[in-house]
Amino acid sequence: MRTLCSSTLIGEFFIIGFAGLVAMKDPSLSVSTVWLVSGIAMVLCVLMCAMVTRPGGVALGWVLQIALIASGIFVPTMYFMGAVFAALWWASVHFGRKVDEAKAGFAARAESASSTPDAV
Repeated sequence: MRTLCSSTLIGEFFIIGFAGLVAMKDPSLSVSTVWLVSGIAMVLCVLMCAMVTRPGGVALGWVLQIALIASGIFVPTMYFMGAVFAALWWASVHFGRKVDEAKAGFAARAESASSTPDAV
């Protein structure tokens, strides 16, 4: 799960950076505010890569997805991009857990096979 979720978060890192560039063009937003908010969100994406497998990591990821969709208020394209990344987040969590379960099953079978004595 960690690999899939981290890949999604790094993709969001870049999308948030590009959205910041687009938001800079809005005359009602100050450049410093845009980069403060975008910078914090980008740093959170990177930090969350390490937190994904910890308790609350997935929930925090969902909060980030909601914030990404809500940023469509300032950059309308982010409604669509936020929805795309929310779907990717769901898929990363869902299929990542299945992969983790399969790996655990393979490891358990391999260990039980290695612990049985060889019959010659």
